[in-house]
Amino acid sequence: MFCIKAVNKSDNVRINEQIRSKEVRVILDDGEALGLMSIKEALEVANEKGLDLVEVSPNAKPPVCKVMNYSKYKYEKAKKEKENKKKQKNVVIKEIRIKPHIDTNDMETKKKQITKFLEKENKVKISLRLSGREKLHIESAIKVLDDIASYFEEAALVEKKYGKEQMQKYIMITPKK
Repeated sequence: MFCIKAVNKSDNVRINEQIRSKEVRVILDDGEALGLMSIKEALEVANEKGLDLVEVSPNAKPPVCKVMNYSKYKYEKAKKEKENKKKQKNVVIKEIRIKPHIDTNDMETKKKQITKFLEKENKVKISLRLSGREKLHIESAIKVLDDIASYFEEAALVEKKYGKEQMQKYIMITPKK
């Protein structure tokens, strides 16, 4: 077995001769605790087993070091991170813009689009822009958004309503699981 003497900058893990403490608490790779030892004795134990001395808990008093195969440990850690990354789900937010005075046929088209987005499990932000004198009649804009929210009541949840901006009102819809 070989000993790794470099420090991986991304991990900030000290191994073998990189460990700076005079005394360390040593744990074997099978979990057996050897207790407090000088750094020389700990390195000898690691070399006898053909493994590396890895500083697991540098902030402890005294630091805790484990006798293990560092390259295998690093490989398994990378594998776990890759597996966790696969399990993550990216949330996609689709936005649909409408006006307060939207025609019924246009509204049906927008509802079909929203339905398609919800089927693909995307979040949908329906934003309604107010311009000019429309800002004086916010109630009609809110009524349009409420109609859309009530239409999708069974298929989706309304996450956010309206927002605080004067120019734009919106609702955020997420699909039910």
